[in-house]
Amino acid sequence: MAEHIVVVGAGYAGLAAAKLAARWTDSKVTLVNARDRFVERVRLHQFAVGQQLRDVPLAAVLKGTGVELVVDRVTGIDPDARKVQLANGALTYDRLIYALGSQADLGGVPGAAEHAHAVSTQEDAEELAAALRTARTVAVTGGGLTGIEAAAELAESRPDLDVLLVTAGGFGEALSDKGRRHLVKVFARLGVEVRDHVRVTEVRADGLVLDTGDLVAADTVVWTAGFAVPDLAARAGFAVDGRGRMLVDHTLTSTSHPEVQGIGDAAAMKRHDGLELRMACATGLPTAQKAVRALAKRLGGGVPADRLDFRYLNQCISLGRRDGLIQFVNADDSPKERVLTGRPAARYKELVVRAALMFQRHPTMPAG
Repeated sequence: MAEHIVVVGAGYAGLAAAKLAARWTDSKVTLVNARDRFVERVRLHQFAVGQQLRDVPLAAVLKGTGVELVVDRVTGIDPDARKVQLANGALTYDRLIYALGSQADLGGVPGAAEHAHAVSTQEDAEELAAALRTARTVAVTGGGLTGIEAAAELAESRPDLDVLLVTAGGFGEALSDKGRRHLVKVFARLGVEVRDHVRVTEVRADGLVLDTGDLVAADTVVWTAGFAVPDLAARAGFAVDGRGRMLVDHTLTSTSHPEVQGIGDAAAMKRHDGLELRMACATGLPTAQKAVRALAKRLGGGVPADRLDFRYLNQCISLGRRDGLIQFVNADDSPKERVLTGRPAARYKELVVRAALMFQRHPTMPAG
């Protein structure tokens, strides 16, 4: 009798995994997602400033694949009964692929949950878009790729705004010298003020309080300083790391429950040499393929590969619609001095984003 594979989460990793499971195994596959649309998360900063995104119904992407779509919210998982509890029912599974992703971490700083906006979900971006309609001063917290992209997009699309980026680390510290120089030049051209090496201790309705004691006035705060994962894995009793991400082995299988796999942002994935893989499409897409290959191998009576080989190629940063930064990196994600900048980089990043969506339609295409 065919096994039932349930995939929870239809983000970049989960949607692809469901389609691959239906293609590469003889199992019944059910995909559960809280929305009936696929969200291009990497474009949500564009949506927040008023740009239109493509409407991507999950039913259309899944048409003809044999994957059953259930639009509902996962509220709990019972691994002993092999049951996924939903807001409006429940599903039993033989195999579970856990791909519930991540969201902005608004819980670590007082006032952030009440007064800050994020760009990690469609709902976040819609709320931010509404707030920006009357905004004059915007403070973006967090100097990672999300914060950099959001600040640049805001400044380019809304030249009427005063945009400030606040980060606890050094501005562009993960980049090469060439990469940092370009970033500084672009932010100066766009008029984005940067305050680095400062921490936000409180978010208020009128702005940010810093560890220096200064108040940074802002009528809108965009929070990109870190991500959190749902607590469902921890509540279910799966082995998790200190951030609540599912602990998985080289086949992306839960270290505590062999009938469960974790992929995407909600899983703590490591290469064969122990390097932890970062949260990114560049990680989620190829590891979704690796996870389902391993599952198909097991279901067919075979033995999966004994190591997780993975190497990084670049970090792609949009700096508005007409500029960008492609930071080429070593296999371990450390920066090389080689970069691509300007309009060619913007076009490069756009091609990467389009390819990530194309992957959802054709998940067997090479991803890494």
